Amino acid sequence: MGSVEQQQYDAIVVGAGFGGCHVLRTLRERGYKSIVLDNAADIGGVWYWNRYPGARVDSKVPLYEFSDKDLWGDWSWSVKYPGQNEIQEYFQHVESKLHLKKDIRFNTTVTTANFDDINNQWHVHTNDGSVFVSRFFILCTGSFSEPYIPKFEGLDTFAGPKFHTSAWPHGGIDYKNKRVAVVGNASSGLQTIQEIAPDVSHLTVFQRSPTFAIPMRQTKLNSKDQDKSKYPQIFESRKNNFAGIDRQFNPQSALEVSDEERTKFFEELWEQGGLLFWLATYQDVIMNKEANKYAYAFWRSKVLPRIKKPEVAEILAPEVPPYFFGTKRATLEQRYYEVYNQDNVVLINTRENAIKYVVPQGIIREDNTFHELDILVLATGFDSVTGGLLAIDIKGLKGQTLREKWAHGTWTSLGVMTSGFPNMFFTYGPQGPTTFCNGPTCAELQGEWVVSSMDFMREKGHTFLNPDVGSEKAWREHVNMIGNMSLLPLTESEYMGTNIPGKTKEMLNYLGGLPSYVQKCNDLLASGFEGFDIK
Repeated sequence: MGSVEQQQYDAIVVGAGFGGCHVLRTLRERGYKSIVLDNAADIGGVWYWNRYPGARVDSKVPLYEFSDKDLWGDWSWSVKYPGQNEIQEYFQHVESKLHLKKDIRFNTTVTTANFDDINNQWHVHTNDGSVFVSRFFILCTGSFSEPYIPKFEGLDTFAGPKFHTSAWPHGGIDYKNKRVAVVGNASSGLQTIQEIAPDVSHLTVFQRSPTFAIPMRQTKLNSKDQDKSKYPQIFESRKNNFAGIDRQFNPQSALEVSDEERTKFFEELWEQGGLLFWLATYQDVIMNKEANKYAYAFWRSKVLPRIKKPEVAEILAPEVPPYFFGTKRATLEQRYYEVYNQDNVVLINTRENAIKYVVPQGIIREDNTFHELDILVLATGFDSVTGGLLAIDIKGLKGQTLREKWAHGTWTSLGVMTSGFPNMFFTYGPQGPTTFCNGPTCAELQGEWVVSSMDFMREKGHTFLNPDVGSEKAWREHVNMIGNMSLLPLTESEYMGTNIPGKTKEMLNYLGGLPSYVQKCNDLLASGFEGFDIK
């Protein structure tokens, strides 16, 4: 047997979701020989994997799509918040226009990547024994690609179907007239719960913290609702808004307006629905405890009348909130709170009575209550933002691994590169706007910047670009400084890494807003990467 054939490229991209597809297209247009590697069987990223009942976007269309007229000109959506099936159809529409798949290797998992500092190249190894070599290594692994599964004692012994929501069986599963438990009630848990509740014989929801869900206001769309003449303006404006959507935070303080004016403003956001009550509210709701109390009180006043049982209402919408409103990822609901009025639904507060262990027939709680189950669904979230990157064994200069470098905290330059790992970029990753930014908006802006950085190197004849440690230190301090002005560090959440046992508590996202972030990236590029090690 000879040595493994090495396939040579200008750029290797990992991931074929919005980020990877946009980067591939841009690389092609600029004349780079590129390949995308993805462990799925088709394009779509998280929208390939997440097939649980009720899976749908939480940014309305047309915000949640690519901004290129060639792609939206002859595409229409059926609803304001499309479900997984329709997003998959959209990706096939994108493929029909751009023919991306010929440069994508599916069912291919990247296992290791090593930087060769003699030739300034990356050697990328996959699960089938292939080796790909390229100057540039671009990780578009997304922020929700690495599921978190708690180590419940006896979990492996459960006799029925059990899976994380992100691994819902692709052929579907028959949950009708079955006894189902859903552990967790954040985004995927909530969507699953409200979707399956009418059809199961019994549903047990295990909740650790309440989700402060806000109304989606789903509506069907026809062509009249999709005025394409406004699209160029919509796509231009999303670049200039904090979260890459169509509204900004209200610059006023919730404390400086009258009760009547505040209530009227909250009502307006509530009626419009979607993420606005979270991302277009008064800017100090996320920063000031008193302002936050107003938002929570309003939210609770809307939710309580929908829940019939007082003891259930206190678990779902407690009088004293266990965390500040908006400091966990917002969830959008359509009939979530009505589910708990059904006789066949039981809500368990696991902070008071935790899961003790799992047995073949179900779950036993700390007080030895037994819940008999046919299906066990784990909606237990993700090792978000860094998990997808650290799932690959990445070795940079002098054999240092990324896992070692980030073992006690994340260090990046502008949330797109990290020192000691030359010519490596990541999008939608740590210390970028990431989970505070609409995915397609971030994919386009960061993808464009990454390829422009490659153009800069090509034009100057450089083969090596390594961020300096000083720029990382400054960026980390800046990210944490802005984060510490908010209430986020006071809440255990994926935003702080504290949803994962042993993970460092830190600001994983940049809270300075998208326009400020893009400006800083463009300034770095315009400076010719001042302070970086360039050869």
